[in-house]
Amino acid sequence: MAEAAEFQGMGTSPAPRWLRRTAALIAGAPLLAALLGGPAAQPAHAAPKAAASTSVDVSLDTLAPAAPVEGDTLTLTGTVSNKGKEAVTDTEVDLLMGPRLDGRSDIDDVAKRGDYSPGSDGDKLGAPYAVKLPTVAAGLSEDFSLSVPVSKLGLDEDESGVYQLGVSVSGQTSSEQYEQVLGIERTLLPWQPEPADTKTQAAYLWPLISSTRLSAETDTDDQQSPIFSDDTLAEELAPGGRLEQLVSLGSELPVTWVIDPDLLATVEAMTGDYKVRTGPDTTVPGRNQVVAKKWLSSLENAVQGSKVVALPFGDPDLASLAHRGKDVSGSLSQLQPATTVAESTVETILHVKPSIDFAWPVEGAIDPSIVDVATSAGADKIIARSDSFRETGSVSYTPSSARPIGGGTTAVVADARLSTAFQGDLSTADGSTLAVQKFLAQTLSLTLQAPSKQRSIVVAPQRTPSASQAQTMASALRALSDQRWAQPVDLIAAAAAKPDPDATTDVPAAKSYPGRLRAQELPVQTFQDIRTTQETLNNFKVILTAQDRVVTPFGNALDREMSTSWRGKPSAAADYRRGVQTFLENLRAEVRLIQKSAVTLSGRSATIPVTVQNKLLQGVDHLVLRLKSANPTRLKLDDHSDVAEQRIKIESGHSQSVKFAAAANANGPVQVTAQLYTEEGIPYGDPMTFTVKVSEVTPTVMLVIAGGVLLLVLAGVRMYTQRKRAAAREVPTEADSDTADGDAASDDTAADDTAEGGAGQQPSDPAPDTLPESGGASDAGEKVEH
Repeated sequence: MAEAAEFQGMGTSPAPRWLRRTAALIAGAPLLAALLGGPAAQPAHAAPKAAASTSVDVSLDTLAPAAPVEGDTLTLTGTVSNKGKEAVTDTEVDLLMGPRLDGRSDIDDVAKRGDYSPGSDGDKLGAPYAVKLPTVAAGLSEDFSLSVPVSKLGLDEDESGVYQLGVSVSGQTSSEQYEQVLGIERTLLPWQPEPADTKTQAAYLWPLISSTRLSAETDTDDQQSPIFSDDTLAEELAPGGRLEQLVSLGSELPVTWVIDPDLLATVEAMTGDYKVRTGPDTTVPGRNQVVAKKWLSSLENAVQGSKVVALPFGDPDLASLAHRGKDVSGSLSQLQPATTVAESTVETILHVKPSIDFAWPVEGAIDPSIVDVATSAGADKIIARSDSFRETGSVSYTPSSARPIGGGTTAVVADARLSTAFQGDLSTADGSTLAVQKFLAQTLSLTLQAPSKQRSIVVAPQRTPSASQAQTMASALRALSDQRWAQPVDLIAAAAAKPDPDATTDVPAAKSYPGRLRAQELPVQTFQDIRTTQETLNNFKVILTAQDRVVTPFGNALDREMSTSWRGKPSAAADYRRGVQTFLENLRAEVRLIQKSAVTLSGRSATIPVTVQNKLLQGVDHLVLRLKSANPTRLKLDDHSDVAEQRIKIESGHSQSVKFAAAANANGPVQVTAQLYTEEGIPYGDPMTFTVKVSEVTPTVMLVIAGGVLLLVLAGVRMYTQRKRAAAREVPTEADSDTADGDAASDDTAADDTAEGGAGQQPSDPAPDTLPESGGASDAGEKVEH
């Protein structure tokens, strides 16, 4: 029955007359039965029908070898899944050998075909290479395995080419009890029995790029630990993760490594103490140092002896910069530092010297403005793609990638078909197998376009391939390892290859830039925010004694703000930019003026203290503190002006009190403003205003005060004089009674002595404890003269 159905489906040779008559009778039987009023007769031997070929899904999990040679046995394994509502009986899996395809466009068309087509899907090999399966119930699956010697495939031993290969599933259902093709899977089989005389040179880029996770923010601990937005990078670095797979697989392949140095710097930051953001104001310690160290070590070993291309730090979006950022002052100036730091980062961490001559716009889409921006930082080679840099000349084959576009710049045009061969979901074995076969078929077809012409092509896959995509790419490159029609070269060699003279060198016009990509570009606000942060950083760094500790992390953060990884994530990108600016402003605020309360001045002159605080972990210098009086008629500074200033230098974690001389001329309050400036005269921080209350002492008040003081002095003198006289008038209680032997001279001497003693005693002195000694009574009328 299967052979009859296959014969009817072929349509390639005339059938015998008796068979045609029988077929006509069979075909007319239902109509005859209807006319007679009876039930329509079912054909006993029906041909497979295309209409039902989607009720069963066929997945092709393996095809080995992917590019067979004479003497090999081709083995295919896969799964048949019943997607319908009825069980499939008499299930048979067959291998269909399709036609030889004419070119690269025919290869593209194979994947677009839908239901089984008896004419274009080729002939079944049939027994003994078909397999029978048990009944496949609705919703269930059955595995299959087919093996066939390559010699039985009918391939031309002397002619290379790409053939269509199909796996079909035939069977019956309860509602349609005749054989029909219920599902088919098509793939491609490259056939190159002998090594080609002229092989295509192929450079395959192996990108190590990830999204931004690190800003300039650090923790307040002594180590100033970096703070990560999350810890998902560790998942990519861990065994089986995306980045781990890229390194592990790439280490065994002839590829050119294309690295964003930001990824290296971020992973290196993970090797030490780091924190992970868990909330607006909360972090937890990161715990994946071992994973980070192992990945960096593996990468360093993998790149030894290979070519490494370093993109500008952060992988800036060149198209966004060209279309939306170049008119914002200062935006283009970011590229050169990003390129410089890229080279040093790769060399320091991986100990290899990278090439920094290449620029890689998104999906290789370019126009004149992108070329101008890409070359402004020193790159002289731009990785484009052939679906953007299209051929406009008469060349009938895929030319070499290198195209001189003027000004010493080379466009390295990657092949679009090969570069996009591994996009989409390749996590299933079926998707991976089909992608590998299509890639091999395209490379062989490209070689066969001009078999005697040596060409160098470039494959630039998606920037961030998944783990399954990386595994599939590796499988395809391993299948080319025998170098029957292609041999590996590095990107630097491919860019230096001799260009095809007939290949176009015209850079696509701006209007041809894909609208889909333009809609994903970073907005103008991105570059305006970058300019604001850069200006803030410029004003901040001039006061620092250890500028690199601030300039380097914030410079890297500004590069990250332009990253290609922000495409399609405008909210996250805006949040990141806001966070960088906020953290910088908070740092600047650590150097500030301490707010003063009102100050009262009593007197004609005084000093006004102002305190400057530095809470940074480094000293500050080159700052000027300026004080300004709002009313110099009432209060002058430095005795002659309304403005006074002093240079400031403060060690880390210290405060400094600065004193300004002030002179008062009149009573009343005066507003005084303190403001920090850089030495260039740019205001630093917010001004501080406080009130000085002047209480000046007038001449009249001074005269009254002087008079009062004089009266107090005179009163004191008068009191002193009165006490002195009182002391002088005092008389002793007893006189000396011994006058018999005395004479007047003696009495006079005693009187003088007494008077002298009285005169020497101070009013405040204490009285003597005893009286003068006496030997007898005195006369009643005796006087003592003073």
